[in-house]
Amino acid sequence: MKKRGDATERPSRATLHLLKRRHRTVSKTLGLIGSGMIGSALARLAIAAGLDVVLSNSRGPETLSELVAELGEHARAAGPAEAAQAGDLVVATIPLKAYDRLPAAALAGKTVIDTMNYYPGRDGDIAELDTGTLTSSALVQRHLAGSHVVKAFNNIDFHRLFTLARPSGAPDRSALPVAGDDRTAKAQVTQLLDTLGYDTVDIGTLADSWRTQPGTPMYVQPYFTAQKPEGLSPEEAYRWFLETPGVPVPTGRVKELIGTAVRGPAGGSLTALAGD
Repeated sequence: MKKRGDATERPSRATLHLLKRRHRTVSKTLGLIGSGMIGSALARLAIAAGLDVVLSNSRGPETLSELVAELGEHARAAGPAEAAQAGDLVVATIPLKAYDRLPAAALAGKTVIDTMNYYPGRDGDIAELDTGTLTSSALVQRHLAGSHVVKAFNNIDFHRLFTLARPSGAPDRSALPVAGDDRTAKAQVTQLLDTLGYDTVDIGTLADSWRTQPGTPMYVQPYFTAQKPEGLSPEEAYRWFLETPGVPVPTGRVKELIGTAVRGPAGGSLTALAGD
């Protein structure tokens, strides 16, 4: 079995070449606070598109040496505050329970892409989320009062995030939803998604971002060709997760699914999907 984070399928060489051409109109450094599954997939897409990336995690830059070596000369590792300062756009992709450790001062004035989901089994109970007083992204925005938070990349797993990327205009291009309170910040994130290989659907403000949280119709499953079979061992489930191809989800389908969302209890389960 391949290591967690490896891909059994990748975008074609032609796709990666066309994605890289998009960099001619987008000259940016992507800062990453968190370099796990989603962070690593975004770093690979960013490098493929010709961007520079600055990776960070909670354990120190030296723990990212293997990933940096794989990504090549346009990647480097740093601490979270340095990654925040270096990024033209910054991705916060850490467990939600650690949101208050995001370096607010270093992120002031930045557009911050929040990929985080609420999993009470991992994050503990967060009263404001359990009561529906706030969405998880609104909670992050309150901590990052000087930043512009945009919700994105939280409703797709890392493997399909990487393998479904397609150049603009491709007939099998997928769309991802975004939510945020600042129009300029959402426009920046929309441009980044286009560069990385995705169309976008603006679903509203951070208060509306519950429409893509775990348990909603737009969360993860639409990008799969099939439901996970019952009764699989953990090893079998992860093999199924890696070997099951992704299915394109175009803009119209995203809008349709978002429109069917009904707000229920906040939070999801990390065991609901192998590899999440």
